[in-house]
Amino acid sequence: MDLEYYEILEVSRDADSGAIKKAYRKQALKYHPDRNEGDKEAEERFKLVNEAYQVLSDPQKKATYDRYGKAGLDSQGFSHFSDMNYEDIMGDLGSIFESVFGGGFSSGGFGRTTKRKSRKYPLDLETTVNIAFNEAIFGCKKEVKFTYKKPCDDCHGTGSSDGKKSTCNECHGKGQIFYRQGFMTYSQTCAKCNGTGSSIDNPCKSCNAKGYSEVDEKISVDIPEGIDNENRIRVARRGNIDEDGNRGDLYIQVGVGEDEHFVRHNDDIYIEVPVFFTQVALGDSIKVPTLRGECELELPMGAQDKQQFIFKNEGVKNVHTGRLGNMVAQIKIKYPKKLTKEQKDLLAKLQESFGIESTPHESTFEGVFDKIKNWFS
Repeated sequence: MDLEYYEILEVSRDADSGAIKKAYRKQALKYHPDRNEGDKEAEERFKLVNEAYQVLSDPQKKATYDRYGKAGLDSQGFSHFSDMNYEDIMGDLGSIFESVFGGGFSSGGFGRTTKRKSRKYPLDLETTVNIAFNEAIFGCKKEVKFTYKKPCDDCHGTGSSDGKKSTCNECHGKGQIFYRQGFMTYSQTCAKCNGTGSSIDNPCKSCNAKGYSEVDEKISVDIPEGIDNENRIRVARRGNIDEDGNRGDLYIQVGVGEDEHFVRHNDDIYIEVPVFFTQVALGDSIKVPTLRGECELELPMGAQDKQQFIFKNEGVKNVHTGRLGNMVAQIKIKYPKKLTKEQKDLLAKLQESFGIESTPHESTFEGVFDKIKNWFS
């Protein structure tokens, strides 16, 4: 079943042109081929997003679609992407991107008159660093090792020992191979030239025609207090370097280890506190560890298993706002696994001393058994 254009852009039917443009911007960036290289599902979604925008951004087409649906567009002679081949689609997307993002937006080479300069690798770089639970809570300094790419010194990033390239005879310089399957036209990156549109006759021996070399580097990074698992730290101009000397950024994804006693959820800390059944029966005051020391937990008489007690501002400092979260102490009632004869006698005497209060089930179920018998009589 075909999705409605409004569903594709995730907007309501009464959305104005500004909301439609904003939704299109978000979806187009999400499914753009540059961000989803080789992902056929994203490529198809990208086409649908642009088809939807082509209709909903045009007042006349939108009015026809709202009243008659896609069938109305066909009857009025309006074309949409399902009727076009791949090259036409790519050319049409160039004008759509220009109208939404402005003339300076790189549309990934979709325009017919301009061709984007192809990079052998993205400028931005990502690596990971693992830190202990307490290092994330209080911050630390870590040495991070990573490997970045830069143009080969011998061939200056061309991959050719003589700096010369020829047009790829497989894709004829397009960088894409187009093929038809049924009524649909598909494309894939040319395997021979890896999408560059050119071939190398005399490959550089230093880089094996890759056009770049890899350099190991290590830097000292300040891990801020309160950082959480899978947060990222951006280090400006520590990424890959291209042929023009531009350098991208390094993104460090943080992995945080677990603690034996404390469990973190966002800025709050949870801790399980084991207590003996007599402590909750009598009420007790016990010391509980916190991230920064200890505090007193006042157990009321008759506290329930898994009951939680909140200690304000004893959690993690938020990495953005600096506000402290809370610590939540959850009790777990422990019962003896074995009893001596003397302990059993003492408990029996204690139970008797409570009288009818020690057998609440008798008053609760009084008459219930007779009622159940009558159901089957």
